[in-house]
Amino acid sequence: MKEQNLHTKKEHPVFRFVKKHLTRRILTGILIVLIIVAGIIGLRKTIFSDSQTTKIGFEDIGELATQSAYCTQVNVTDSSRELFGAKIPFTQSKYIYSYDVVVKAGFDFEEIEWSKNDKTIEVKLPEAKILSNEIDLDSFKVYHEQESIYNQIALEENNEALAKLKETAEKDAIENGLLENARSNAETILTGFFGNEYDLDKYEIIFTDK
Repeated sequence: MKEQNLHTKKEHPVFRFVKKHLTRRILTGILIVLIIVAGIIGLRKTIFSDSQTTKIGFEDIGELATQSAYCTQVNVTDSSRELFGAKIPFTQSKYIYSYDVVVKAGFDFEEIEWSKNDKTIEVKLPEAKILSNEIDLDSFKVYHEQESIYNQIALEENNEALAKLKETAEKDAIENGLLENARSNAETILTGFFGNEYDLDKYEIIFTDK
């Protein structure tokens, strides 16, 4: 009878199988939950960091002209042959003409840096620079044209005159605030960029010199 009672107390094989596999599944489920929780904690540390610095894709834009100056430059090319300090008659060649020159200023966006803190976005800007200086060939106007067959103006002289014309236009544009206006417009454009990414009611944008 004792042996028979001991035999009846043994667990059925089905119950042992269920208990064994159920315990394994529970442990596996707990392990998966722990991994997910750890991952979420690590992710939150990255997302909610106090400060981060990036380029917000400005390098995709490259150079951006934020201000243009349109200058009409009048040039006088006067050439004549001289002998002992006196001009030789019939050797004077003289041209008076004008071109429009377009001078553009702006920034290399790869050099712009910014960082976001709790309530501010600090943007470091490099100095504005001249991006292009081009003569509008369609704007050419002639006011006076006189060329002597004894003293024709060479192409080299004409190229030097055009180079000086562009140099003067650039200088005049800078003196009239081209670079300052480029900086001001850049701040406006960048504010628009950040406004697309962040709520500017919650962040103050501060622009500083790099």
